Amino acid sequence: MSEGTTDVNQVRRSEHADLLAQIDRARQSLRGTTSGLSDEEARRRTTVSELCLGGLIKHVTAVEQMWASFLADGRSALPDFASLTEADWARYAEQFRMMPGETLEALLAGYDASNRRFDTLIASQPDLHTTIELPESPFFTEQHWTVRRVLLHVMLDTAQHAGHADIIREALDGKKSTG
Repeated sequence: MSEGTTDVNQVRRSEHADLLAQIDRARQSLRGTTSGLSDEEARRRTTVSELCLGGLIKHVTAVEQMWASFLADGRSALPDFASLTEADWARYAEQFRMMPGETLEALLAGYDASNRRFDTLIASQPDLHTTIELPESPFFTEQHWTVRRVLLHVMLDTAQHAGHADIIREALDGKKSTG
């Protein structure tokens, strides 16, 4: 390679690494809100919403697992959103609650495993611009998403919920994950 030229593969690897580092920052912020908590504290609602810290960990794990399956298996890995029943939506709502018998330790271990799988799938992609067909859904206006778009979606979802978690933790015991 001559001086002044750019190795395309090196740039691609750099983008992968940059984006994975950024999603990891959001994950660490979210995880930090659970530091030192008991299962009872992680299950406690501190606002008028249904959200609790354990439930948020459970939700972001489920979201990351769903999108990892989409990356691995394509559109068939996503649900047929048009045919979801009330029972399906009730199960979805349970993602935001830490149910009796669930432990924070187990939820965090599941989240760690989900992170590793998602990161491995992203790192193995030769090009983040590769497109994958989406199922028909009222949630998608596009027919395809790129691998990059999936990664950014998961990153933004994680960061948004890390913000929710910070509010819940501060209301729980005054601790903040930042500042």
